[in-house]
Amino acid sequence: MEHKLLLLTSDNPKYRQLLDSCHLPQLTLLDDDPSSILSANIWLAEPPLAAPLVGHAQQLTWMQSTYAGVDPLVKPRLRRDYQLTNIKGIFGPLMSEYLFGYLLAHQRQHKQYQSQQADKIWRPSSFKTLQGQKLLLLGTGNIAKHIAHTGKHFGMQVTGINRGAKPTTGFDKVDTLANLPSHIAQADAIAAILPSTPDTRGILDSQMLSMIKDEAILFNLGRGDVLDLDALYQQLLQRPKQQAILDVFNQEPLPANHPIWSLSNATITPHIAAPSRPEQVVEIFAANYHHFIKGQALSHLVNFERGY
Repeated sequence: MEHKLLLLTSDNPKYRQLLDSCHLPQLTLLDDDPSSILSANIWLAEPPLAAPLVGHAQQLTWMQSTYAGVDPLVKPRLRRDYQLTNIKGIFGPLMSEYLFGYLLAHQRQHKQYQSQQADKIWRPSSFKTLQGQKLLLLGTGNIAKHIAHTGKHFGMQVTGINRGAKPTTGFDKVDTLANLPSHIAQADAIAAILPSTPDTRGILDSQMLSMIKDEAILFNLGRGDVLDLDALYQQLLQRPKQQAILDVFNQEPLPANHPIWSLSNATITPHIAAPSRPEQVVEIFAANYHHFIKGQALSHLVNFERGY
């Protein structure tokens, strides 16, 4: 049987080149036009590009997302009569580099020494080691596991939060979202790597944020909607020793008029903590395609109800 593939990405020529080099059997790459949307039975797509068009697809049986997050495709009113797979297994090392890059720079006071260098000031000061510090990870999936492993390498005590307190390799302790207040109050570093679900949206509200220690550092790396950004802004104003490293937002790009841009204890990055490269995406797609044509179970299937 011949299969027809529609590409919906911001770099279709690159993906087409990579897919051509894979020589995948019984696969025809279609041009990006309205007729292809109707006739393609496989889509390789970025969720924001696919969501407005998926309702028009007449032959769609499988969509491979190029992202880990598929929020635009799992909204209640969108169709769910096809298999949706996402990208997993490639983001852990990148996210860990991002988190520990900022965390170590903060602990080792890089900003202070850079400022002193500008004035030619030689003034050593004390710093905090990560050894013995408490790292709290909201989420215990593949990315969180990699971060937990790196945290243990630095001698940190690592606690994970998931839906059912399911024991997870690499964590000293795992607990549920319901018990988050007791853990967030003790943590030295907190990283939200949660998917967007009804249980997680707004979990870091003003009340929860108020429990964070005055000198703790907060990372939001998963979904923007888990965090009340306005409440965080107010808190960072009042607690200048607290730090926030933010890579994901409810609205992206983050509006230029949001006041959190101007805070010295907030770091804003444009959703770049763990970008996927086309080479990695195509490798995952190609492996899944071989499963698909053999009628085997696909890897990284998304549960539409859970949203991940």
